[in-house]
Amino acid sequence: METRLKFLDFQAKLKRDLQESQCRLSAGPDYEDPGQLPALILAYIGDAVFSLHVRTAMLAVESNKVHVLHTLLARMASAGLQAQALHMLEDNGIEEQELAVVRRGRNAKGRVPRSATVADYRASTALEALLGYLYLSGQQVRLQQILGQLVEFMCNAMTSEMEGSLRI
Repeated sequence: METRLKFLDFQAKLKRDLQESQCRLSAGPDYEDPGQLPALILAYIGDAVFSLHVRTAMLAVESNKVHVLHTLLARMASAGLQAQALHMLEDNGIEEQELAVVRRGRNAKGRVPRSATVADYRASTALEALLGYLYLSGQQVRLQQILGQLVEFMCNAMTSEMEGSLRI
């Protein structure tokens, strides 16, 4: 009986939390300066922005095979390739405010997956934080410019990798 009461209490709390969240979500974001958000939150948003952009862009390559699309996205979302792409962006020059966001993203402490080095993971987090910052601050033109550069760089890098692996 006591377990059932605890569960009913839990359900009531969950229902209240969902109702509160729904009100907040329908009101839209309530932050004034995205640059003040934690770097890992910016990276969380940036990861979604990057994923959606790549998924949409890859429809021009293959619109019938989800497995192919997933494979391309997985490679482009890898920490190693994102780290290389960030270095390319830094070499081509990014604005001072963007560089500050990149530094914050690189210094953010997150759990590094086994499939990545610490340096690559931190660089990929920095790249995603930059994308999240640009998206949340409404800098759509700059965001699209950078996303275009990233996709072009990554496609070229993957092509070079495949050509290199085909040589005997």
